[in-house]
Amino acid sequence: MSTHFTRRRILQLGAATTALASTAQWASAPHAWADDAYDTLRGRWLELLTGTGFDATAAPFASALSTIGTQASTYQGAMTTSGSSLWSDLPLGSVSANITSSYNRLKTMALAYVQPGTGLTGDATLAAAVTSGLDFLCANAYTASATTYNNWWDWQIGSPEALLDTCVLMYSQLSSTEIANYCAAVDHYVPDSAVSSYSGTSTGANRVDLCRVIALRGVLGKSSAKLATATAALSPVFPYVLTGDGLYADGSFVQHTYVPYTGSYGEVMLGGLSRMLWLLSGSTWAVTDTGQQNVFDSVANAYAPFLFNGLVMDGVVGRAISRGLAVTDPLQIQQDDHRRGHTLIADILRLADSGVASSTQSAQWLATVKGWMQRDYYSPYLSDATQGVPELARAQTLLNDSTVTASAEPSGHRVFAMDRAVHRRSGWAAAVSMCSARTTFYENGNGENVRGWHTNNGMLYWWGAGYGNGQYSDAFWPTVNPYRLPGTTVSTLALADGAGGVWGAAHPAAVWAGGATDGSYAAIGQDVRGLSSTLTGKKSWFFLDDSVMCLGAGISCTDGVAVETVIDNRNLGATGTHALTVNGTSQSTTLGWSSQFTAASSIAIAGFGGYVFPGGATVNALREARTGAWSDINSNDMTTEVTRRYLTLWFDHGTDPTAGSYSYLLMPGATAAATAARAAAPTVSVLVNSATAQAVTDTASGVTAANFFAAGTAGPITVNAPCSVLMVEQSGTLTVTVADPSRLASTVQVTVARSGYTSATAGTGISVLSSSGGAITLLAEVGGSHGASRTATLSTSGTALTASALTLLAPTADSYVRDGSAYNTVNYGTATTLTVKNTNSTASGYSRRALFAFDASAVTGTVSRAVLWTHGNVADSGGTQTTLQAFATASDTWTESAVTWNTAPALGTALGTGQISTAADWIGLDVTTAVAAAVTAAGGDGTASLAVWEPLGAVGLAVLLNSRENAAYPPVLQIISS
Repeated sequence: MSTHFTRRRILQLGAATTALASTAQWASAPHAWADDAYDTLRGRWLELLTGTGFDATAAPFASALSTIGTQASTYQGAMTTSGSSLWSDLPLGSVSANITSSYNRLKTMALAYVQPGTGLTGDATLAAAVTSGLDFLCANAYTASATTYNNWWDWQIGSPEALLDTCVLMYSQLSSTEIANYCAAVDHYVPDSAVSSYSGTSTGANRVDLCRVIALRGVLGKSSAKLATATAALSPVFPYVLTGDGLYADGSFVQHTYVPYTGSYGEVMLGGLSRMLWLLSGSTWAVTDTGQQNVFDSVANAYAPFLFNGLVMDGVVGRAISRGLAVTDPLQIQQDDHRRGHTLIADILRLADSGVASSTQSAQWLATVKGWMQRDYYSPYLSDATQGVPELARAQTLLNDSTVTASAEPSGHRVFAMDRAVHRRSGWAAAVSMCSARTTFYENGNGENVRGWHTNNGMLYWWGAGYGNGQYSDAFWPTVNPYRLPGTTVSTLALADGAGGVWGAAHPAAVWAGGATDGSYAAIGQDVRGLSSTLTGKKSWFFLDDSVMCLGAGISCTDGVAVETVIDNRNLGATGTHALTVNGTSQSTTLGWSSQFTAASSIAIAGFGGYVFPGGATVNALREARTGAWSDINSNDMTTEVTRRYLTLWFDHGTDPTAGSYSYLLMPGATAAATAARAAAPTVSVLVNSATAQAVTDTASGVTAANFFAAGTAGPITVNAPCSVLMVEQSGTLTVTVADPSRLASTVQVTVARSGYTSATAGTGISVLSSSGGAITLLAEVGGSHGASRTATLSTSGTALTASALTLLAPTADSYVRDGSAYNTVNYGTATTLTVKNTNSTASGYSRRALFAFDASAVTGTVSRAVLWTHGNVADSGGTQTTLQAFATASDTWTESAVTWNTAPALGTALGTGQISTAADWIGLDVTTAVAAAVTAAGGDGTASLAVWEPLGAVGLAVLLNSRENAAYPPVLQIISS
């Protein structure tokens, strides 16, 4: 498969229609086709809009093109330029979306004009209708002087994108004056200042869209300056972020500050970037920022983990789950996780075909995409009527390319800083959606997703390789009981539509969400809070080879209503009668049937999977038909009612429980017999299930895993702070993985009651201190890791481990100093926060650096590692994240009560660096060489004197660090010596 189908090709109309289209498009053009750089870019964009390399008379293109023609004909017939709007159902003047919709209709008409097989290809009357429509909107709605109203997005993104696309399609039919008028309108609403600051609505996906608008305006108006602005303005999208909107190094993608949005806004960003990079590659305005590699890497790191059998997991699409049958959709095609997944797949395929990434990376993408498309049995990609002709053409070319071998479904586990986790095996996949102070309970806005209240209270999604892929696709969201989402623990307190506020404003105060993973297994947990509720509780999911062990404890509430944990709520479709087997006995398939089983040990739903209840449990079951309309959850959708059948299993914790709990093992794909067999001979045992710790052990995999919500012991594991710990013992090897989902600790000490392991290999951020006396002791550096895991591997063979000592020191003195004539003699030794900023200027009055002194005289042996831990955040209007660096100082004679800028010791050797953001967190700076020198210095007093500033020669941002006088998170020096 070529890296770019036909870069310079203008139209691909098929042999039967090429002459007609060429004549209609170019013969009488007011503009001569000039082969300059702008025309080349316009040709590329035209190719993106119309597609190449397809047979217009063959499936699926013939029907897609015919549909475009039918739509265009309908729009043309209803359009008038004699009234106050082009279409009577899209009145102009108060609803900005009607302007965008009007432009989109004109775009459809333009596509029908330039594409083959539409029945309207080259139709002069249609062309005249499109151009008159553009003139009408430019004069009456989207003018170069009108004041905006309603939604900013329509004015800056929705309308100009559709307008500019239509202009590219109809370029040969437009006069220079018309082009100038349309460009003036775009300039009015989307000036260069829209991308001058990476803030507000100009971040992430929105920023990419704004750049697209400015770039295409530059193409049409032949403005090099506009194209240069657009290219440069993409750069802030590329770097990884530490907080707020954008891509994170661990693969998270957040928009609207609190919302995990990989499959919606993240898709828009990737889609926009794939188009922009395609457009600009090889041109004067090509993107050269090396940061774009982060976007290329995100395909595997951020997007692929959430794609399964062609669908994108609903836990990362925010309010888009409520978008089903839009009133404005002329085709009335229901949107769902598969169709959203197909759009994301199309973006990845477009990026692979653009030629901007390495051939190796592009080849990997093609193999991965082909695998997704081949495995999508529920909603085949080429049958998706929402995909455009260009996207279908690329997909068909890939599927027909025998040189590309489809990648198999991968196996592994990923935990994301955005409170999401994904588990994959060859036959199934699962995902957990959680929330914390960092993420929202749910997002609603613009009348969308008004009942998504509990979607992040531990919702457990799962799908099989060949079953259950319609679970959330088949009208699930408008028909499911929103208080009974699979995996969640909720108060049944009645909530109003949109409860908690719009745009993700509602998020819990709890900080414990996430877990530890070694890439294969995982211990995931959540400190649960209820939306507008008093509900509290602890939940854990332990992901194993063929199952997920689910625990809950400490479930309390005073809402005066029942509290439930939903084991599952299977969508059986419109007519499903899937068998339910409880303890080996088949139950009724009659709608309306319900029962309570007081000693359930195994339950299975035919065609889906099974559930094992250790020791037996009281489980409630219900079969019901539920009716709803998409408009119930999205005001922009149809009121047509749909009905789906559900089989619901849940624990009833009663009204106002004080210490509710539960445990069950989910076995995706298991039959009733396999489920009963596992119940009779379990491999997973619960070690503890309390409000302070939850832990299990699995003899089949060698996994022992625990979530600690407080310091304590669970089975063989003891910890000194809240954390997640995962142990895997196999073939003489023990791996121990530690993470801090609460992100409160700088370090966590873990002791494992195991013997016989003599050698160790420690990964980044973890040290094995000792392995003797029947116990292994480790120190995990979790501060500033954003919940990431730290893994050490021990073995029964190899060179014996040398024991190390851990010393944690509080500062004996700290202060900050400030330059400038008004401050350079002022002492700040009593400050509770230490300000750091490098202005890279002389005597500005704004440069400040922090000083720390530690008494390390009691440390003996050789210092192998030393880390200065400080806690703080960026506090500067100039940005959201910066780099801090530690330095040795030339002397240690300064005193906390007297030191000033003028008397501060000079900076010595530059030491470790780290990044910090506006989100308060720990930052660990490697100061090993300076501390080792202080400990071993001949004639010295063992004082380690350190400074923290920003890298020399760099202009940084102001950072506030907690001092030793601060009761919260004071500095600490970690020293490991042997």
